Amino acid sequence: MSVPATEAVTSTGLYQPATTTGSSSDKEMFLNLMVAQLRYQDPMNPTDSGQMMAQNAQFTALEKMQDVADQTAALLSAQVSFGAAGMVGKNVTYMNQDGTTTSGLVGSVTYDASGPMLVVGGASVSLGQVQSISATATAPTAPAAAS
Repeated sequence: MSVPATEAVTSTGLYQPATTTGSSSDKEMFLNLMVAQLRYQDPMNPTDSGQMMAQNAQFTALEKMQDVADQTAALLSAQVSFGAAGMVGKNVTYMNQDGTTTSGLVGSVTYDASGPMLVVGGASVSLGQVQSISATATAPTAPAAAS
């Protein structure tokens, strides 16, 4: 049985919870295998009930660990969102898609499927692009030439 990763790094450098679509099918598969094992066991050599209980306990522990991992990923996502909201009114320097750096005042934060996006001078900037943050607002600079 495969266990999906609990989180994945996106292209913006943010951690996002992994999808757990196989979780319910894994549970069904485990139960189907357990029922089949009981149904087709050798009557002269029955399955050890201790092993069956140990397997069931391991599966339950795995489910609980996956729940904790999912909750931790959700907490991390909320923490990143609150951190982005705390950047409103601060001056940031960020790297553009073409490799040049620009700075400007964070006016607001928007949220989409990829996570929080800072709105700096009308441009959407992901948190992964931010290079520095300063508490005092300075005048925006023109993009620097890439070296």
